[in-house]
Parts: sequence; structure tokens; C-alpha cells
Amino acid sequence: MTQLLLLQKVIDYIDDHIKEDISTDTLSKLIGYSPFHFSRIFHQTIGYTPMDYVQKRKLQYALVDLVKGKRIIDIAYEYGFETHAGFTKSFKRCFGSPPSLYKMHCPISLPQRLCLESLLQKKTGGIVLQPKILSMPSFTVAGKTFETRLQNIAYTRDAPAFWDQRISSEESIETTLYHLLSPKKHGEYCFNLSGPELEDHFTYLFAVNFDEGTTIPEGILKFHVKASTYAVFKTPMVPKEQFVSSIKGTWQYILEAWLPDSHYEVDEDSYDFEYYDEHCHDWEYDKIYMEIYLPVKEKQ
Repeated sequence: MTQLLLLQKVIDYIDDHIKEDISTDTLSKLIGYSPFHFSRIFHQTIGYTPMDYVQKRKLQYALVDLVKGKRIIDIAYEYGFETHAGFTKSFKRCFGSPPSLYKMHCPISLPQRLCLESLLQKKTGGIVLQPKILSMPSFTVAGKTFETRLQNIAYTRDAPAFWDQRISSEESIETTLYHLLSPKKHGEYCFNLSGPELEDHFTYLFAVNFDEGTTIPEGILKFHVKASTYAVFKTPMVPKEQFVSSIKGTWQYILEAWLPDSHYEVDEDSYDFEYYDEHCHDWEYDKIYMEIYLPVKEKQ
């Protein structure tokens, strides 16, 4: 049995025993490896240490119990956390907000079973965590558009990380926008503004937040995004050289694996977009990530 298949056996075991006490020794014995060797190859392949992954996986399953309205203290004990505080701290570290807040934005379905071979082929660079389901009010951005002729590009998801390949670094678009618009909040957005009727034309908007009262300079497009509900995915944390392939792979995973098995479908009346903040600054972080916002609605 290949190493990838052995690790798949471990991944499946974790899901099947998610509420039990799982140790590195138990997992290493499952495939006949020493704990040291197992921990090393697991981290190399999955991107987390075995126990870090087990904890994150437990937290992903706990999201469903949050949606069902179970008490946080009961969920904590059920998934093997010794205290309410310990569960809350781990949850916040994993998802960025405490469970009391996050439960309003949880997915309504269990996390999908993971296929390591598929993730490896998609070059995601690691495990894609369950998304946050977020209802966002309308907001406004402003930026520059870039046009080209490509076929079958109707949405940003059809050409992920397009800006990285097509916008010349000499243009310094990011620096230019911050200089011209001086937004209070840092972060860049990438939208595809093309409609499905334009089969061979692609209009890509690279934008920053627009603050009311700001003057729109010549050559800058102001764009209003309507209120929508989004599934918000974080790409796995990867080195700079793997960043673009990780974004593309994460889009693939979302559309080919997560979406078909979820209780959601794409809301075609809204725009999907990519969001980049300081966490994708490779001069600040050894490993970087960005966020993908997919507009969704519950399947009928």
C-alpha cells in the first residue's frame, strides 16, 4: 500500500472516531509506522501535525452541533475538550472568532470526507477547512479593470488568481490604488465583471475598499456589491511559490467536491470574488493565504 493510501486510512479513521480520544500512538500503529516517522510524513503531506489536524477536524464537526443549538460546554466535552475555555480558545484559533459568534455563520452540513489523492492532484497545498457562511451587507469598492479575450470565462471562479498571471508587476496596481484612494481598511478584491453573454471577453476588476466622500480619479471604476450570503473559504497556508496553484486548487475543491455535497448552490445573481489582505504578504509571513467568497443560497 502506498504512503498516500496509508495516510488516507488514517484520515478516514479520524473521521470515523471523531468523538473518541485519538493519539499519535494510535494513528501510527494503525499503519505500522513509528510515532516519529508517522508524525514526520503526516506533517509533510497534510500540512499539520497529527494532533493539530485531529483537533481541527473535531472543531469542523463541532460546527454542526453549534447549528443545532447544543450548549457550547456540552459540545466541548463531547469532542474531548476538558474545559469550555479550552474549546473556545482552540475554536477561535482555528476559525478566527469565538463559537458564540461563529455559530450564526456555520455550514448546515457535515464536513466532506477528504480524498488526499484528489487534493494532491488539485495542488491545494493542504487541507481546505469548512467555510464560514457569512451574510454580508452591501459594500463599495473601486479599482482598475483589465480586459482580455478568453473563452468560457463567466465568473472569477473560471480564472482564479488571474491578476497574478496577467497584470504586470511593473504596473504596481496595488500601490497605485492605495495612493489614489487611501482606503481606511486594507485589502484587495478581484472580481470578474463579464456577463455570461460575453463568451470571449474577460473584464477583471482589481479593487480596494471605497470610502464615501472619496473622489474617484480618472481611470478608476467605482463598483457596488449588493448584499449577499457567502461561503468564505481560506486557502491552505503555503510558501509564496505555491500560492497561485493553491488558489486554483482550492477553487477546484470548492466547485468539484464541496459544493456538490453541500446543502448550497451558487447564487448566480451575485458576484464571487477573491480577497487578499496582509496574510498574503510573503515579506511578512513564511506561509501565506487568501480568502475566496462564493455567493450561495440553500438548495431548493
